[in-house]
Amino acid sequence: MSKKQTAAKKDGAPAPKREKVVLAYSGGVDTSVAIRWLIDEKNLDVIAVCIDVGQGKELGPIRKKAEKIGAIKSVVVDAKDMFCDDYLVPAIRANAKYEGKYVHSTSLNRYLISDILVDVARKENAKWIAHGATAKGNDQVRFEVSIGALDPSLKIIGVAREWGMTRDEEFDYAKKHDIPLPVTKDSPYSLDLSIWGKSTECGVLEDPWVEPPKDAHIWVKHIEDTPDKPTYVELEFVKGVPVALNGKSMKLFDLIGKLNDVAAKNGVGLTDMVESRLVGIKSRETYEAPAATVILKAHQDLETLVMNRDTLHYKVLVEKRYSELIYDGLWFSDLREHLDAFFISTQKHVTGTVRVKLFKGNCVVVGRKSPNSLYQKNLATYDTGDTFDHSVATGFMACWGLPAKVEALCGRNKGNVCSMPSAVKSAKKKK
Repeated sequence: MSKKQTAAKKDGAPAPKREKVVLAYSGGVDTSVAIRWLIDEKNLDVIAVCIDVGQGKELGPIRKKAEKIGAIKSVVVDAKDMFCDDYLVPAIRANAKYEGKYVHSTSLNRYLISDILVDVARKENAKWIAHGATAKGNDQVRFEVSIGALDPSLKIIGVAREWGMTRDEEFDYAKKHDIPLPVTKDSPYSLDLSIWGKSTECGVLEDPWVEPPKDAHIWVKHIEDTPDKPTYVELEFVKGVPVALNGKSMKLFDLIGKLNDVAAKNGVGLTDMVESRLVGIKSRETYEAPAATVILKAHQDLETLVMNRDTLHYKVLVEKRYSELIYDGLWFSDLREHLDAFFISTQKHVTGTVRVKLFKGNCVVVGRKSPNSLYQKNLATYDTGDTFDHSVATGFMACWGLPAKVEALCGRNKGNVCSMPSAVKSAKKKK
């Protein structure tokens, strides 16, 4: 009970009605502490919303814990299929990886969570939405930009950003208020899980020179613990979307789950990287994304088989920008929607099967086939059956190399083009 409510109770007057805040609740350290903090410091009634995006754990106890801490209502939303269909499918079409490594396991689910939080806030007549993202992180941007795009009337509280507590101070606050936490000071990792991947930070991982200890990985097997024989899997795609694993059709959520198990056992999908956060700092992050690693590798390979050169090369350029939009909190933007339309168009021929070899942390494509293949053996072979007209190459070379030849004829290429610039030469002479 807040101080205002206590005073009102003593005076015999009815306690003032408190406004509601919808909290993005994961059951972790920050959001568990946030429930009590929002009640005591902001005088708000908390509605805790936990979104199931395939974390792989029972969320019922997490819901009950929120109520025990003080939430007036605790909701668990099953959004697994929505996450796969509305967020992962577009990311697969775009081969989305930030800085060539990160598969957006956390960033993508933040947009889904934002959408659901806004929906709950409207239904509950709540004026506030709260999240536990820190002032240093990217998630604050993803939450707040998305909420503002979906409903500008809602007010936002970044609890971890406002209270300014250190990790140890959060543990002390939790102890003081009898708040159960999923981690301890001795194992202080900050985790985020979804069916698409797991991120781990904090603790010893903050030193980029330190090898991640075994307890930092819960999915992907360490190389020394993986099988000594390779595992082969076959992924079937229809218009860029994975639809079958090893010949068995299944919905995307189930396919990712089964592939996660197989790839993780073979040590595939672990990423240890220093990434460039949007706020301008470098951070060391470790990610486990077994199925995502295999799916994106296979999908990208299938595209090389069925796409013409110009489309393929241009798509690679656009993929980078799309991935940056995801990372930078701009999912709910016109540009992202326009790019999605482009990617959907590029996928009309991306149907086929890719065979992948998983072994000791390696994911290697060893075969691909498609009814839309542009590969013609009779044109590619150097053996008997070659039907390529070698005589046309002479004229092609003359035309293709003509611009460079004209520059040379006009004196543009005189001398050694790789020689030291004159300004550098002059500076060296003066020394």
